[in-house]
Amino acid sequence: MRFGVLGTGHWARTVHAAALAEHPDAELAGVWGRDLEKAKALGAEFDAPGYGDVDALLADVDAVAIALPPDVQAPLAIRAAEAGRHLLLEKPVALDVAGADRVVDAVRAAGVASVVFFTFRFQTATSTWLTQAGRTRLAGGSGTWLSSLAGTPFAASPWRQEHGALWDIGPHALSVLVPALGPVVAVQAGAGVRDTVHLTLTHESGAASTVTVSHTVAPMSAGIEFYVHGDAGRLVLLPQTDEPVGAFRVAVDELTAAALTGGTHPCDVGFGRDVVAVLATAARALDSGCREPIRS
Repeated sequence: MRFGVLGTGHWARTVHAAALAEHPDAELAGVWGRDLEKAKALGAEFDAPGYGDVDALLADVDAVAIALPPDVQAPLAIRAAEAGRHLLLEKPVALDVAGADRVVDAVRAAGVASVVFFTFRFQTATSTWLTQAGRTRLAGGSGTWLSSLAGTPFAASPWRQEHGALWDIGPHALSVLVPALGPVVAVQAGAGVRDTVHLTLTHESGAASTVTVSHTVAPMSAGIEFYVHGDAGRLVLLPQTDEPVGAFRVAVDELTAAALTGGTHPCDVGFGRDVVAVLATAARALDSGCREPIRS
């Protein structure tokens, strides 16, 4: 399958383009960017052409991998779907439910395959953990991701600065807790220091879970842990964050398989949209100080 990468930033270069360039069954056919010179420079690193016209790139590929801010990604995803191109998207799909709904509608109308790159979901450890979780009756769970963006390539990201850890790494927590415990029906939220957010999620199953995320803790406080608990005890997941290229290659494989079979991937845009709905509800709960139901 011929892929075009939309975006020229750090993640586009070190993950999307790097994974596609070395993939045995996929081809990096081009890179698009709003700055043509940056697109050409990134493409040249991987022996692929750079494009300044997104429609020209879409005409030359079968699928696109989008590494752009969510508010930029959503309209381009719709454009690509309407052109009949399969989608490998970043999380969150959009920054509001209406935007996510438009992406879902475009994908379904076009009949194209879609996968949202929730990094942990494309790791063997997570798949094993979810299989184990599915074998027991669960009462609840918890997820914590504390990080420090200072000094990283993401520190200057405007959308991360504006929307914080809730919208950036909150999706990763939801990507493992929701399939383990079931859809979320209501959210309570509390703000901590700087961008730290604490969530209590009520699941349709009757289970409850908690999520704490932050991009602004002291470096020595950083760490990630998820667990669910039930009749069989506690199941702990310690996801990897240092091998995104390998996970992205798996996502490419699974998008390709979905495109060939016409199947629906568990992390398709519909799931991505549901994650956006939980995040939007959490944002409302932070503002209101009340328990907020998920709006359909």
